[in-house]
Amino acid sequence: MAQSHLSRRAVLGRGALGILAVACGSGRLSRIWSAEPENGDLIARQATPYNAEPPLAKLVENWMTPVNSFFVRSHGTVPAIDPKQFTLKVEGLVDKPLSISLAELIERFPAASTTATLTCAGNRRSEFAAIKKVSGVQWEAGAIGNAEWLGVRLVDLLKHVGVKAGAKHVWFDGSDVITEKNETFSFGGSIPIEKSLVTTATGATLLATQMNGQALTAAHGFPLRTVVPGFIGARSVKWLNKITVSDRPSPNHFVADVYKLVPEENAELIAKTSPIYEFMLNSAVCLPASGANLSGDRVTVKGFALTNGATGRSIKLVEVSADGGQTWVPAKVTSPVRDFCWVLWSVDVPLTSKTDSLIVRATDSSGEIQPQVSPWNYKGYQFNGWHKISVKRA
Repeated sequence: MAQSHLSRRAVLGRGALGILAVACGSGRLSRIWSAEPENGDLIARQATPYNAEPPLAKLVENWMTPVNSFFVRSHGTVPAIDPKQFTLKVEGLVDKPLSISLAELIERFPAASTTATLTCAGNRRSEFAAIKKVSGVQWEAGAIGNAEWLGVRLVDLLKHVGVKAGAKHVWFDGSDVITEKNETFSFGGSIPIEKSLVTTATGATLLATQMNGQALTAAHGFPLRTVVPGFIGARSVKWLNKITVSDRPSPNHFVADVYKLVPEENAELIAKTSPIYEFMLNSAVCLPASGANLSGDRVTVKGFALTNGATGRSIKLVEVSADGGQTWVPAKVTSPVRDFCWVLWSVDVPLTSKTDSLIVRATDSSGEIQPQVSPWNYKGYQFNGWHKISVKRA
């Protein structure tokens, strides 16, 4: 047992130095300190701040989304962070407030990894236009990706500092700078204490330093970010620099005022509405592309499906229709199945002379069925109606 412990420490030590070496190696530091997009395979939906998603066909090439095909969601500037000078602060309702360097964080706590899907709460926002247009980044269905994340578990850090009685929420603050209406502030998130203390391999919240086996890129939160399995991407705060344990949700703008489901812009209503935490049951057609010319009497359809973020949910059924929803053909899951991860699916669907669209819907293990229409909300979040693409008969 002692030998195993020492070996792990040695590995963690090399990991910490390795991340710093990779970050500070020739050419790397200039890229970290640049706000230029790193992901050449993406479609830019907004130039400043940079927000981009991959073509949908890219998403079904791999269950584990490559970094260059992983969507980028930014609210402000990409911060310039020197990893050798970086510190993470832990404060609030804790017994031992802490300020710790990146190398110390990695060496002091056991390494942990998880595979988890992140999705923007605004994914598919552009489809709300069929009901009533909403402002914000006009995402199609590509603001989603699945990756392996490596770091340390938040629960281990919280156990080390000691959580005081009365703690109900954990706040995350990032280093990015956002300016809105002449006010400047950082991006922040907040999760219930119960989610922070999860210890399971698939559900634990991570303080991540790596993504798909490599140090985080600047666009994805280098040098440290949170990854909260099952929760919308806004709770997985990039460029993390402070954690606060509290008896209430964070007062940060992106918790108190944004990422809430409300029917109108009403300050009193927004204040009373709870923040969004878990993402929703969803699915999308990724191949063929929208507008494709289809020949023959059958077509292979591929896409993804995602349960809502509740523990223990899994996709039970994915169905595709080529006749406007009159009949449905069950698809086959073609990827691994894990908690808090999407599945990829494929199905051969018969076509008719009148086929002008392909539609997908999903059902999860609880019996929840993806709704035909997603209720409109003022901020355009959590669109999860049946995904429909238009096609043409060649």
